[in-house]
Formats: sequence, structure tokens, C-alpha cells
Amino acid sequence: MKHYLIAATLAAAMATPALAEDATVKLILKNHQFIPHEIEAPAGKPVTIELTNQDSAAAEFESKTLRVEKVAPAGGTVTLKVRALGPGRYRFFDDHHEDTTEGFLVVK
Repeated sequence: MKHYLIAATLAAAMATPALAEDATVKLILKNHQFIPHEIEAPAGKPVTIELTNQDSAAAEFESKTLRVEKVAPAGGTVTLKVRALGPGRYRFFDDHHEDTTEGFLVVK
């Protein structure tokens, strides 16, 4: 009886799909510009954005469509977690310089 229980438990564990890993993208902020201007991620997977601020002033990464907002200190790196998204083009910007500092997450 124990062998059947163990076999059933193992079969159920193997049939359970693994959790999707985050797609990680790297982004640099330099001279009030995002490099690259567009980053890509796969649809249906959570996204981790690693933002390195190479400017001498703090920046505030913000996106209403991605529902994220985080201060990136001067010379520092921050990690932003974004929920799984459908295909589309999602705008983000530096809230301190929104008129000149914007980028896009393209989800395919």
C-alpha cells in the first residue's frame, strides 16, 4: 500500500507544471536616457527589470501601465518586479524628467 501511495505522490508532483521563471532584462539610465530605449520580454511571464542608474542624481522609475514605481539612487541598482503581461508596448519614464526620459517594455 505504501508503494502505491509513494508512486501516486511522485506522479502527481511530476504532472504539476513548474512555476514560470521571471524573464530578466537589464536597463541603464545614463545622461537622463534609458539604454536601451526599448527592452523586450516574453508574454505570460513575470518580468524582473534590473535598473542601474549611472547618473549623478536619483531617478524615479515609474510606469502607470506596468504598475511600478521605484527610486533608483545615483550610482545604484534597483530591481523591479512586474506581473506577467500580455503582448503590447508598455511605457515607463523617470518621474523627475518625464519630458525627456522615457522608454518602453515590448512584450511579445
